[in-house]
Amino acid sequence: MSVPPSLAKVVSRFERAPKDLRVQALLQYANKVPPLPAEFNEDRSALEQVHECQTPFFLATRVDEQDGVHLFFDAPVESPTVRGFAGILYEGLEGAKVQDVLDVPPDFYSTMGLGEVVSPLRLRGMSAILARLQRQVREAAG
Repeated sequence: MSVPPSLAKVVSRFERAPKDLRVQALLQYANKVPPLPAEFNEDRSALEQVHECQTPFFLATRVDEQDGVHLFFDAPVESPTVRGFAGILYEGLEGAKVQDVLDVPPDFYSTMGLGEVVSPLRLRGMSAILARLQRQVREAAG
């Protein structure tokens, strides 16, 4: 298992950041989650809820003709931690090839130092988001 270069870059930023800046960085990634396209606002049935998250969190994935993965996340603005996780995944995996997304290990974030700034329960939410995302990609890719 490996991490695509774009996600490795995000992981590296967190690894190098002092502990007191990791929360701030996580909050910055919360702002990187783009709004849902209108199609999902009109028909939310395509979004899957990640029940392991402490806050209502929904996701959908699409695989394009070139085998690129596209991610769609919905989480309340007032839940910056889970939005930060989504922002990290978006920054690191949006547009990546199917196999690159499927090869990401479930604990890729373990070296980021997030365990020092967020609870283990929140980190389990991050794992659950990745697991759902990978399952959806696997199903979409056939």
